[in-house]
Parts: sequence; C-alpha cells; structure tokens
Amino acid sequence: MSEYKITLPMDETMAKKLKAGDVISLSGTIYVARDAAHKRFDEALDRGEEVPFPVKGAAIYYMGPSPAKPGQVIGSAGPTTASRMDRYAPRLLDLGLQIMIGKGRRSPEVIDAMKRNGAVYLAAVGGAGALYSKCIKSSEIVDYKDLGAEALRKLTVEDMKLIVAIDSEGNSVYEIS
Repeated sequence: MSEYKITLPMDETMAKKLKAGDVISLSGTIYVARDAAHKRFDEALDRGEEVPFPVKGAAIYYMGPSPAKPGQVIGSAGPTTASRMDRYAPRLLDLGLQIMIGKGRRSPEVIDAMKRNGAVYLAAVGGAGALYSKCIKSSEIVDYKDLGAEALRKLTVEDMKLIVAIDSEGNSVYEIS
C-alpha cells in the first residue's frame, strides 16, 4: 500500500496507479450530492439536458452536511452510504466521473462501470464528519437549493484523508483477505 498526495483534477495515469488500500490526501474541488440530487441528474439526462456540474474528470462526495456553527465553513461532513447512489453511478461514470467518495460496498454494475471508465472509489471514514469538516475550506450551493442538506454543493478541500476502496481495475478492500 502506498500514500499519495493528490490535487484535483487528477490525471488518468494517476487513477490507474492507485490500488485498493492506498491512502490518499486529496485537495481541490469536489462536488457533493446524495440520493435526491442523483435522481434529478438522472431525470435531466433523460430529458437530454446536462447535469449542473462538470462531470468529466469530477470527484463527487456522497455527503449531507450538518449546519455550520458560527465561524465554520460547514458543519459535520461525514460520508453517507454509497450504495444508495448505485442505480445512478454507472451513467455518471460513463459521462466521465472519475472519483466517487463515500462509505460501504458498491454493486457489480458500478464496479464494471469504474473499470470501463478508469474511475476510483475512495472511502471516507464513517463517524469522522467533524474531522472532515476541517479539511473543507469553502462550500457553496451550486443547484437544487430546495433539497436542503441534499443540495448539489461545490467544496474546496485540503488534505482530505481517504482510502482507495475500489481501484480502476475493480480490486476492492472489501474483498481483500
């Protein structure tokens, strides 16, 4: 296992270098969306529209932030269960989504789409939301404000510690014995 410091956007050669179990210190722009936003992405694509963020090469974090306390950029920012987005993920991966961040296993369909598109799935530690919030330097709602905590957000992160849970070849920390 290796440790990498990655500043987004990440080039394709780096994605192929990453192996399940590697530790990442991620910096740059990531987007935040959960179930309701993913459903709207899918509906927009069905209508022939684009999604409201640049998907190609993007990183998306499955997270619903808690409200920020005075003086904070964001409240607790822990991961949500990624499998809830599995029905939508292959389509976004085929559009060029490069990194997904969440917690828990992914379906065979998502893993196949990751292999097909050279994408990776990074695991955030559940229960570490307060620590992750300290890595977030800015947060803005991009769209779907009516969804509250599930709105589409754009975050700037610095040194966010993550684990490569599933690499671009489909190797998974959930399957390593």
